[in-house]
Amino acid sequence: MVVLADKIQKRLTMQVEEIAADTTVIRSLDWDRDRFDIEFALENGTTYNSFLIRGEKVALVDTSHAKFRQIYLDTLLGIIDPAEIDYLVISHTEPDHSGLVKDLLQLNPNITVVAVKVAMQFLDNLIHQPYTKMMVKSGDRLDLGNGHELEFVAAPNLHWPDTMLTYDHHTQTLFTCDVFGMHYCDDQIYDDDLAILDSDYKTYYDCLMGPNARSVLAAIKRMGDLPAIATIATGHGPLLKYNITELVGRYQDWSQTQAKATTTAVVFYIGEYGYGDLIANSIGQGISKTGVGVELIDLRESDPHEVRELVNIAAGVVVAMPPQSGADATQTQALVSTILAAINAKQNFGLFESGGGDDESIYLLRNKLREIGVREAFEPIRIETAPSENTYQVCEEAGTDLGQWLTRDRSIKQMKSLDNDLDKALGRISGGLYIITAKRGEATSAMLASWVAQASVEPPGISIAIAKDRAIESLMHVGDRFVLNILEEGNYQPLMKHFLKRFPPGADRFANIKVYPASNGCPILADSLAYLECEVVSRMEGDDHWIVYSTVDIGRVAKADSLTAVHHRKVGNHY
Repeated sequence: MVVLADKIQKRLTMQVEEIAADTTVIRSLDWDRDRFDIEFALENGTTYNSFLIRGEKVALVDTSHAKFRQIYLDTLLGIIDPAEIDYLVISHTEPDHSGLVKDLLQLNPNITVVAVKVAMQFLDNLIHQPYTKMMVKSGDRLDLGNGHELEFVAAPNLHWPDTMLTYDHHTQTLFTCDVFGMHYCDDQIYDDDLAILDSDYKTYYDCLMGPNARSVLAAIKRMGDLPAIATIATGHGPLLKYNITELVGRYQDWSQTQAKATTTAVVFYIGEYGYGDLIANSIGQGISKTGVGVELIDLRESDPHEVRELVNIAAGVVVAMPPQSGADATQTQALVSTILAAINAKQNFGLFESGGGDDESIYLLRNKLREIGVREAFEPIRIETAPSENTYQVCEEAGTDLGQWLTRDRSIKQMKSLDNDLDKALGRISGGLYIITAKRGEATSAMLASWVAQASVEPPGISIAIAKDRAIESLMHVGDRFVLNILEEGNYQPLMKHFLKRFPPGADRFANIKVYPASNGCPILADSLAYLECEVVSRMEGDDHWIVYSTVDIGRVAKADSLTAVHHRKVGNHY
């Protein structure tokens, strides 16, 4: 069955098909989309796939993109009464798969949302309403009845940190969301013609999965513990049925090659103890912003051989404090000792408390690592109360500090790689001097910027290039608000000097700086020439920068006769 949208959206269509016993795919076909959320070019559109499983209980696996709101919900209502849906399984919380979660909960507030712990945290910030939760981890099962027993497999960092795979033991279907998917829009449900899919499959891997090659290999290893897989039900593009061995094998081969060439950091934590998994995730996000590969490893599910192997290949090692007592204490303490035995003076380390109330001493382990001669990448992260937004910001910035140190040689090499004439010519592109100030909840940040330009007149809009490893990048996503403070010619040196400093993780960027709040809550610098209050509308990804387009809501000028400070360069390989 194919349902057409109205004339205005004639290239957004829906497709519904039975793919296995009691299992229906609901495909949202976006025929004309030529760029994706991470902003790489698409040649053949894309699809957003969700799935309905009807046992004695009913589960919906993922929803769709918000652009399909009306036709997706109409299609869903045409095949089932939402009141009959018992569970909503969240593979991960990226908006193209969870964009209609809030709408579904409005139709049926009694649905139980099934996801990993990290996904629940993201979802809370996405839908802003109470809902019934079922938090799961690898190996947990949910029996829907009539043989449909779902088994969950955590797959962190397979594009997003909260990714989870779901296996239906009755139909031997593995629901993988982004994993093994591709951006290819066609009304063929399955991978019938592999030749026409090759290019899109490889492009998708390179853009989304390649940066986390070791996590791909870890997920494939966990998949090996499942029974036979008859169908891989992906979140994008065709479902895999006829070429599963070939396409999974390609992921394995590509990832093994990529893993050997990638600088890697490993973050060891203790799952289900304190806040260790959430803190580890935040540190991992910070590391990954610098282009360093990240492995998040739960010590409860690891053995000495695996831990030793990971430490041996890692340039950076981050360790959570294990509990002093309890069921997992003996195993996790022994594995920390394994880490100590394997680490060497050429590596870098970071430590954080799990916040479980019974942590081992962080300073005892710190002293042992220092005695070995291992470089400390960031100050130990203490968790004395429940973590706040500020805490997670500190953790992310600590991870970024580690990643920047690990990639310092690469960064210098890239700066020197430009042709000399080209370098000098690029340097003749001048720009103004600005301070971006942002706030989300308790978290605040600021950055000196010069790669800023007006990008539209109606609505008023600007573009800003922000390096991927900048701390403020995390506060510059779609929907976030910020202030662009415009500096004054002849009066910019004090502010420029202050915001050029390297701040330690979590440091107050506005200490001893005169500020007052904008209507959007972000700080306005009292000594700026003018300011613009902005909202992020879209982002385009470059190799080392995000190009952020934002609309301007409010603007004020403090000194009508003054000029904007101008930044002149001689070379183009740095700011």
